[in-house]
Amino acid sequence: MRYIGSKRNIIRHILPIMTKERKPGQYWVEPFVGGGNAISEVTGHRLGSDININTIRALVDIRDNVHLLPKNNSEFTEADYRKLRVSDDYPFKSYAGYSFSFGSKWLGGWARAADKRDYVKESYNGALRQSIKLQGVRLVNCPYDELVIPDESIIYCDPPYKGTTGYGIKFDHDKFWDWCRLKHREYHTVFVSELDAPSDFSCIWSREINTNMYKINGKYSERRIEKLFNHAD
Repeated sequence: MRYIGSKRNIIRHILPIMTKERKPGQYWVEPFVGGGNAISEVTGHRLGSDININTIRALVDIRDNVHLLPKNNSEFTEADYRKLRVSDDYPFKSYAGYSFSFGSKWLGGWARAADKRDYVKESYNGALRQSIKLQGVRLVNCPYDELVIPDESIIYCDPPYKGTTGYGIKFDHDKFWDWCRLKHREYHTVFVSELDAPSDFSCIWSREINTNMYKINGKYSERRIEKLFNHAD
């Protein structure tokens, strides 16, 4: 699923790093599962959670109801999209509210382009591919610090980046890093995607990428340095 903050462009680079020493039966856990683009590329035992109920509902529909989703912009029109703002009657509102919106922003306006691309069709084709990969993934709606995590899991966190906008929520970064330290002490292996981290976390991978989704420290930036951190023992 397309989603603000998506890791689709870098996941192929960072997944081999994080799964290199994964043990048989070890859980892969994402407390900020977002559009599911990372967890979809992992196999085995997987648990994804998100504080946003619409995020989880959209992923559940992709996983469980993909053949019932609209297949083109004749089955789901701009007029149908406008109704989403004032009604909860549409059974796949969560999926439509992201997938058919400009920039994948929740109800951020009907996606359209000069070449008259059919974003409903494109989203459906993407959902078909992702649905196969989401089979067996357990999805939970809860805050990251309330998620019950299986023993000695690999935890991959992609939280709202400090100093950026795009999620429309307040996030306590100090509390988050303390939680990461706690999980480390509980014998989990913790990885974090961020722009920066406290000194007791090491940057183990970085790459400059193009972006037009983030306002960083009050200024829009076309490029940023994506980084992956883990706890420095």
